[in-house]
Amino acid sequence: MKASLIFFFTLFSSLSEISIAADTITPNQSISDGQTLISTGESFVLGFFSPNNSNNRYLGIWYYKVSIQTVVWVANREKPIMGFSGVLRIGDQGDIVILNGTSSVIWSSNQTNAVNPVVQLLDSGNLILREEGDENPNNFLWQSFDYPSDTMLPSMKLGWNLKTGLDRFLTSWKSSNDPSVGDYTFKINPNGSPEVFLWHLSSIVQRSGPWNGNHFSGVPEMVPDYLFNYDFVSNQDEVYYRFELINNSVISRLIASPIGEIQRLTWINGSGGTGFWNLFWKSPYDQCDNYAVCGPYGICDTDNSPVCNCLQGFEPKSPQDWYLRVGTGGCVRRTPLDCQKGDGFLRLQNMKLPDTSLSFVDMNMSLRECEDQCFKNCSCMAYSNADVNGGGSGCITWATDLVDLRQYSVDGQDLYVRLAASELSGNAKKRRVAIIVSVTLVSAMILFGIIGNCIWREKKKKKQARNDTGHSKRSKEIPLFDINGSLLTARDKFDESRKEEVELPFYDLATVANATDNFSKENKLGEGGFGPVYRGKLADGQEIAVKRLSRHSQQGPNEFMNEVKLIAKLQHRNLVRLLGWCIRGEERMLIYEYMQNKSLDSIIFDETKRALIDWQKRFNIILGIARGLLYLHQDSRLRIIHRDLKPSNVLLDDKMNPKISDFGMARIFGGDQMEANTNRVVGTYGYMSPEYAMDGHFSEKSDVFSFGVLVIEIVSGQKTRGFFHAEEGLNLLGHAWKLWTEGESMNLMDPSMGVSYSMSEALRCIHVGLLCVQERAEERPTMSSVVLMLGSENPTLPQPKEPGFCKMRSPTETDRSSSWQHSSAANEITNTTLEARLHEANFGSSLLLQKDRLLIFLPRDYHRHALLIYVPI
Repeated sequence: MKASLIFFFTLFSSLSEISIAADTITPNQSISDGQTLISTGESFVLGFFSPNNSNNRYLGIWYYKVSIQTVVWVANREKPIMGFSGVLRIGDQGDIVILNGTSSVIWSSNQTNAVNPVVQLLDSGNLILREEGDENPNNFLWQSFDYPSDTMLPSMKLGWNLKTGLDRFLTSWKSSNDPSVGDYTFKINPNGSPEVFLWHLSSIVQRSGPWNGNHFSGVPEMVPDYLFNYDFVSNQDEVYYRFELINNSVISRLIASPIGEIQRLTWINGSGGTGFWNLFWKSPYDQCDNYAVCGPYGICDTDNSPVCNCLQGFEPKSPQDWYLRVGTGGCVRRTPLDCQKGDGFLRLQNMKLPDTSLSFVDMNMSLRECEDQCFKNCSCMAYSNADVNGGGSGCITWATDLVDLRQYSVDGQDLYVRLAASELSGNAKKRRVAIIVSVTLVSAMILFGIIGNCIWREKKKKKQARNDTGHSKRSKEIPLFDINGSLLTARDKFDESRKEEVELPFYDLATVANATDNFSKENKLGEGGFGPVYRGKLADGQEIAVKRLSRHSQQGPNEFMNEVKLIAKLQHRNLVRLLGWCIRGEERMLIYEYMQNKSLDSIIFDETKRALIDWQKRFNIILGIARGLLYLHQDSRLRIIHRDLKPSNVLLDDKMNPKISDFGMARIFGGDQMEANTNRVVGTYGYMSPEYAMDGHFSEKSDVFSFGVLVIEIVSGQKTRGFFHAEEGLNLLGHAWKLWTEGESMNLMDPSMGVSYSMSEALRCIHVGLLCVQERAEERPTMSSVVLMLGSENPTLPQPKEPGFCKMRSPTETDRSSSWQHSSAANEITNTTLEARLHEANFGSSLLLQKDRLLIFLPRDYHRHALLIYVPI
């Protein structure tokens, strides 16, 4: 009897511990609560879970390598199990079943045709039921990808199998604690020209617009890049959308959230095995993403205020509602259509195409054929290309009201809207009248301008004659000295002809001296390589900052006049405003608006002050500098390369708004000019791009490099000139790059800010900064791309490459047996001379190792300009 009991317990134990394969179960195996399946590549896990430690248990799939449990699929959404009694197994009918504590089936895949079924969890996150022995993952009897929850994973199809009637769509969770079916649905409407709609119960929240061959019409930012490929198929068998990840190391998902947003999230690894989900993209993103916010025939444009406007030839249906900025009633025609008299079509550019649910599509038509068909059909209200590739092909026509129109600044489509002939001819007549009126006004303005200029010059000459006569008397009241201490006399006057070169007021020396209390020490704000800066107050009470250039300044007379003429033509909120200028004898002065918080370097590098500048202020400073540079490069009357962007040349007003200053080294580019060369490299080492420092080659991308250095400095609170990582032999850029490659970028953040900052914003700034300092100029982004990346919550960012000038070592570590050359003069310098100069310039010289060359920078304080020496390695 005892022997039989031992045999029984041994048999029971062996049966209860049947081993299961890592990613599959067979008919004689099961998964109990507490056990899991793990996909072969350890990407996903299947098991029972409780959302936020609730009492309800669900069978779900979640990421294996993500530190925050993130569930991507739930089987028994509407029938949770109470307690830990759940079991997953293959049922008697060859289907997948979940049993509760009473062995009752609470969920089933309803598959009954399997002979030798096997359940397998794939590395894609797809749970499949297949026949044993069939290893082809595409041959399955059932798959979870056909029945998604709230999450769309790479390679999953969203849409219809038209042969079987299967509709694959996302439904939100009820809440973050409740995976049951929520109120929001994200699904494709296969009718007309298929597009994706986000529904709240039975109401449309947002739509994607139809697929135009590249992306959905209403999602212009959805283009293939280094992360994603997109696929849209529409034929007689299937209509579906899916995305693929190009880089398998990236973890990304698309979800329908409980708050009514479609969100693309990407996983960002942090330090110590932690991380967070970064919001890469979302929709609705702005007011114009909301469905039909401007009603029929109303166009939504976020660049306008109010955002809703009627199409040409239409007027608000309810003027009172329109005035109150309630545009959902839309617009109605001013002039009824008359097909017999010949209506016409108005071309609208950069449009999100209207709702295509009831449209007609013919992919075999050209645009011309499409127009002819629409013209002959009096019910046709508009037409457009179905595919924008190759000049356009296919035809979409609308016979109903045009709803949910939106205009973009770029990347939209052409839409042709039917109007009464009188509306189109009236528009042409208005254009002719407008042209005539404009030409007349411009001609009159030019004529009056010429007359006014002649009168002004005559008065100016008479006034200056009076000023010169009385100048010696004013000089006796206040003895004036130039920057070198020499007494200025009436003979030291400025050539009058040069005043005509500048569109800014000219201040005489006495006025400036009075404003600054004769350049007193009490009014001195600071001093740079150009000379001292003084605070002053004009007679009308306006506060000013006077930049007084020294004789030894890097700016000579030409650079000075260059800066005056340049800034006179520039007006932007992120550029310092030049109020006037003054030249007399050796004196050269610029009069700026006064900036209460001085320069960026005086705060960001000060141990006490930088703690007062929180992350939001730093982020606004970064974005403001970027917008200022974009204006210089693209939006101003002139295309300007600054060439000396650094913290001391960024001033801060009383609200910490940044303003770029010091345009003495700036260069103007012609309309089509993209780059230039110079034999005289000017600027500040540490901020100069490799191609500029090495070869005198500069372009917009040179400023982009300087901006990238600034971003890293602002984020870290560290100076690029002075930071040295002794263990790694790295400067600040090299240190930032090392942290990036190790996934530890957040360790770059200035600790004085504490932890109260947006992790995603900070990481985005570091990412953009590293893109800007890449060694090759062509790989750096333009400032327009930089502004877009910084200002978007969901930017598409490429992976940065190693920065230029990212490694350095001290002079004692270098090989002095090499032959050295000066980069510009190409003269050989002996080792003795080099050692002597390094010894004499012991206050900041540095060596930077860059691929095939070693660079030495000597400070500009030592030798008027920074001395750049290199040796081939």
